[in-house]
Amino acid sequence: LWRINETHFNFRIFNKQFVGLDSSGNGTNVVAISNMPGRLETFEIVKNSNDSSRVRIRASNGFFLQVKTEELLTADYAGGSNWGDDDPSVFVMTISGRMRGEFQVTNGYGPELAPQVMREHWSTFIVEKDFKFISENGLNAVRIPIGWWIASDPSPPKPYVGGSLQALDSAFSWAEKYKVKVIIDLHAAPGSQNGFEHSSSRDGSQEWGLTDANIQQTAKVIDFLTARYATSPSLYAVELINEPLSPGATLDSVTKYYKAGYDAVRKHSSTAYVVMSNRLGPAEPRELFPLVNGLTGTIIDIHYYNLFSNVFDNMTVQQNIDFIHTNRSAQLNYVTTSNGPLTFVGEWVAEWQVSGATKEEYQRFGQAQLEVYGRATFGWAYWTLKNVNNHWSLEWMINNGYIKL
Repeated sequence: LWRINETHFNFRIFNKQFVGLDSSGNGTNVVAISNMPGRLETFEIVKNSNDSSRVRIRASNGFFLQVKTEELLTADYAGGSNWGDDDPSVFVMTISGRMRGEFQVTNGYGPELAPQVMREHWSTFIVEKDFKFISENGLNAVRIPIGWWIASDPSPPKPYVGGSLQALDSAFSWAEKYKVKVIIDLHAAPGSQNGFEHSSSRDGSQEWGLTDANIQQTAKVIDFLTARYATSPSLYAVELINEPLSPGATLDSVTKYYKAGYDAVRKHSSTAYVVMSNRLGPAEPRELFPLVNGLTGTIIDIHYYNLFSNVFDNMTVQQNIDFIHTNRSAQLNYVTTSNGPLTFVGEWVAEWQVSGATKEEYQRFGQAQLEVYGRATFGWAYWTLKNVNNHWSLEWMINNGYIKL
């Protein structure tokens, strides 16, 4: 569902095509042939006042959609009072989960509420005392994820709302006060580089890097950010993009972008490190080595989780710990070379699929990762500092003695 306003939507389905009225013939057949939504691809969802999961869908011709056969959907039903199962114009709408990612959050709340929701988040989630905590607990840097629309602040393209740039400015001022280094991390690139909510995908699709214009647009965001913070003593590194997903993000497009992004950073800073994230999915871990050969101050970012794969589903506590010491250690050693780029375990977490684990078992798991990932030549970053799920919150893990730095 692509939300236009409270009641009107576009429906995008397979092959990124939109449901719409067939403009030929009698104009009532429903097809999916357009790659861009327009008037014919815009529908109103009308909910049953007694059961909001039961809906009718009104097309731009004023008629409701109805099912004629398993293969035929038409927009020629005038409507009626019957909302029963025998009415072919009644559909059941299932809302899956919650709003995910900043696009869906701001689009879902809409222009009236979204600014208030985001301001509340920015003013309360990470504040000055968090940087004080970081500086006092054995940490020396923060990796701050941001979205591409920050370069258009305070008037970013809809549905995004202004305020993220001020939040990043505040983070830099606190970082300078407490002598904490900052890694700017472009976590969401235009079009989404992986289709996940954390890259602000509109509907789960991945469209970053498909055109040169898109790549140049992304490089301009890096140019903007580096220019803004180049003179800050806290600017330590710029991560050009987070977790581009293979095969959608091709090695050619990623390489082309990394070259442009590196030049954008060097245009304003000769000292800031340039972090290049390895691709997720099927990709050779050293595939970026030819690109960075001869470039100064480059870092390869790799993310290690004992999650997100069925390999870990039935592992015991000891098997998880052994996996860190054996498999992860070997993977890190493979990309850590004497004459290659620095290595950065840019994300890890002391969480796993083990249920009912004790505090002591979590401590052992966290310590194993600290020992192995501590060998990365640029260090590591925990995902994340604060989270409603305790083990994903480094602050909670430190305060409760689960992790000792």
